[in-house]
Amino acid sequence: MDVLIVGAGAMGRWFGRTVDADLAFADADPESAVAAADALGGRAVPLDGDERFDVVCLAVPMRLAADAVADNAHRADAAMCDVTGAMKPPVVAMRNHLPDRERLSLHPLFAPHNAPGNVAAVADESGPKTDTLLADLDAAGNRVFETTPEEHDAAMETVQAAAHAAVLAFGVAADDVREEFATPISAALDELVASVSGGTPRVYADIQSSFGGGADRVADAARALAAADDEAFDDLYRRVSRGDSGVAAGADRVADDRSRDRDQTDKHDPVE
Repeated sequence: MDVLIVGAGAMGRWFGRTVDADLAFADADPESAVAAADALGGRAVPLDGDERFDVVCLAVPMRLAADAVADNAHRADAAMCDVTGAMKPPVVAMRNHLPDRERLSLHPLFAPHNAPGNVAAVADESGPKTDTLLADLDAAGNRVFETTPEEHDAAMETVQAAAHAAVLAFGVAADDVREEFATPISAALDELVASVSGGTPRVYADIQSSFGGGADRVADAARALAAADDEAFDDLYRRVSRGDSGVAAGADRVADDRSRDRDQTDKHDPVE
């Protein structure tokens, strides 16, 4: 099986290392394609070429996924897959541009240097080529699990957009204090900030724009906690400790309820 990987960055290289195939790389930076091909024993091909392959895998930034499907559909003889991180846009684009070919969307839920790990998968149109790719992922020690584009992208609002926003917000808000003052919680947060801030800003910006709402919920929850009286804070704290879903949405409701209660009390206070 021959595979063209469009995108010679870290995720494209991870895919190339993981599957058992004859590899070709194409990238907007031709030198990156050559470097990836040299590292993995493949070859570099032009980004705008017409050579056809059994499988085309898109490893481009998620904001470019749908356009990359359209630009490369003619190069996929049997199947196309993506590892872009969002699922609905590339899956919809693949349905439109490759209605008679195998289609697979993958999201490795880890940085490539932390492989193997969990891999979300949407086998939108399965067949022998995509089955082989999934078997290769499994053989490499990954845990591949099925999902839908809608379930995946909704989950990313929490596990990526909201999580990253919360960590980065702490990094922005935190003062520089002596190391001796660190608590186990603050030290853990410092490690998370270092992990997130050591990446590429554009990747995290793409996540925020692709999975909107997560950062807004974090901001709403922080405002509700900051404004809460003791009773409201206790209620929010207990919601989190119980693992209630929709805590962020409930935060504003709790704050609003407390505010209305105070307003009603004020209306009945005697005038002095």
